[in-house]
Amino acid sequence: MAGNGELPEDQGSNRAPTPVSSAAPLPSPSMATAPFHVDISIFTRTPFYCEENIYLLCKKLCTIGVADPTGDDLFVVFISNEEKKVPLWYQNASKRIDGLVLWDYHVICIQGKSQRNRESNAHPLVWDLDSSLPFPYPLDQYFAEAIRPLLYLNSRHSRLFRVVHAPIFLRFFASDRRHMKDSQGNWISLPPKYGPIIAEDGTMNNLNEYIEMHATDIVTNLEDFIDGVYSSKYGVVVSERMLKEFFSQIYR
Repeated sequence: MAGNGELPEDQGSNRAPTPVSSAAPLPSPSMATAPFHVDISIFTRTPFYCEENIYLLCKKLCTIGVADPTGDDLFVVFISNEEKKVPLWYQNASKRIDGLVLWDYHVICIQGKSQRNRESNAHPLVWDLDSSLPFPYPLDQYFAEAIRPLLYLNSRHSRLFRVVHAPIFLRFFASDRRHMKDSQGNWISLPPKYGPIIAEDGTMNNLNEYIEMHATDIVTNLEDFIDGVYSSKYGVVVSERMLKEFFSQIYR
């Protein structure tokens, strides 16, 4: 993923945030916290390879008992838009006081309820390996502080969300990392030390299928959203409002 610290001027995309003038400090994160804390250092993280970081995070959450062993309660969420310029706050890569970064895309994991713990009183949690917010963090607070939906609503910086059920993502995602090489074949940012991720069906690269999002892709019917999330290889593209509605529905 690429980042640029400036907003809302039209910028070229860089592989690291660009230093900009200081912004007014954001208020401290909400006192609302997750019901537990996990040491972020136990997860593999390679800068600017958020899609692979989240792929490995999902696997780790399943193996350490934090998530359902099948990943049923995990959802991989790609955040982007047609402009490939999406603002997020409280990002570690930022040079600004407010933690703002303009990413071309970003990837997080949202943990909901699994089939076996539907009676739990827990709320959806966001796992963002690139955020300075508590880890994990309740979805409502993450939206209010990192996404801040009201600020750029109905603008060209509005975020789109591609939601993919983790068990499907872990089977079919693939990346040969070509997007991180320049025109001469040099690495823009050093790749992970482990080998490229290959899909279960042998696909070598389909990252762009997850990143590309257009307004015409948006699903507006909640039933279609739910059906698509649990059946489609590339998930479903939705608006900010529909994303929150989905997670409120699966907690009903």
